[in-house]
Amino acid sequence: MAVAGFNPSELEVVGKTPGPFGGPEVPLYNFPVKLREAYRAVYLKQPIWQITGIERNTFNPRLIPDVVARASVMDGRKAEQKGGKDMFGIEWEFIPQVGGSMIRPGKPFLSSMDEWYDKVVWPDIDSWDWEGGAKEVGNYLKTDKYNIGVFFNGWYERLISFLDFENAAVALIDEEQQEAVKDFFDKLSDLYIRIFDKYVNYFPDVDMFIIHDDWGSQKETFFSPAAAEEMIVPYMRRVTDFLHSKGKFCELHSCGQAMKQVPNIIAAGWDSWNPQAMNDTQRIYELYGDKLIVAVMPDPFDPQKTTEEEQRAAAKAYAEKFCRPEKPSMFNFYASNLLTPAFREELYKQSRINYMR
Repeated sequence: MAVAGFNPSELEVVGKTPGPFGGPEVPLYNFPVKLREAYRAVYLKQPIWQITGIERNTFNPRLIPDVVARASVMDGRKAEQKGGKDMFGIEWEFIPQVGGSMIRPGKPFLSSMDEWYDKVVWPDIDSWDWEGGAKEVGNYLKTDKYNIGVFFNGWYERLISFLDFENAAVALIDEEQQEAVKDFFDKLSDLYIRIFDKYVNYFPDVDMFIIHDDWGSQKETFFSPAAAEEMIVPYMRRVTDFLHSKGKFCELHSCGQAMKQVPNIIAAGWDSWNPQAMNDTQRIYELYGDKLIVAVMPDPFDPQKTTEEEQRAAAKAYAEKFCRPEKPSMFNFYASNLLTPAFREELYKQSRINYMR
């Protein structure tokens, strides 16, 4: 993609768009390319400016039961239901205080993964109204932003939904359950591939997918890298390989401390990761940024106590470290509160200059 170098006229504000995570509106500059093209360029290792989150449009169609169960419908229409049964018939309870859903602990569907062969009822995805769902979405995906399909309940999260958290962690390392877990994950990957095959056919405007599978707590990963390498990575890789074969990029959404797991994230075929703040994102970029697009956090500062000049200096320093054309990154979406008008403008300007070198 041939793009000219930075021109000061690009800083002209031509509109506004909602901020990430429902934040206040942010300016739209006189960008040299469409937002969708800029987002895709990062994955093609041809970055144009530092992506901050305004370039994406998140999509969660209600026809997939887990989207409603997890209370996260994002398809341009108001969600009438929050919570309920997921695609496997597991009940999720919506918790208004946190704005999300969870499975009520203490009564797991399975006591051991050996039971899944007889007890798990696999969803009939052909009965889902794909055609009707595609029509109902209307123009939601007809945008100049990069459309990202979100998919809940990856491999370990699905294990938790059947066993509860503690039992799921044990199942990964219990020799008496490991083969059953592998068989289940293998069939689960078959199912996910079939779902994504329909997804890309009925929603062709979706550009990439973010798949959820939380791997860590505030302080540590839930399981060892060795356990992830053996028990999860091969099955993830089947799905990411499939999506890549369809021309779609893949991001792992994994909350918690998972720095030890980055080699496994790469081995599983993920193109990008947006780590939470308990991870040293700058160190992850230094170690793995040539193999994984890392969403990097800037050095922290208090926007209320930092002068505009200092904010611009911080943005420029960030761009010098992390906006390198041979090793692109993204701005970490969990640090969106630091994108003050001055920081945002200076980051855009300096990233444009750096990436066009």
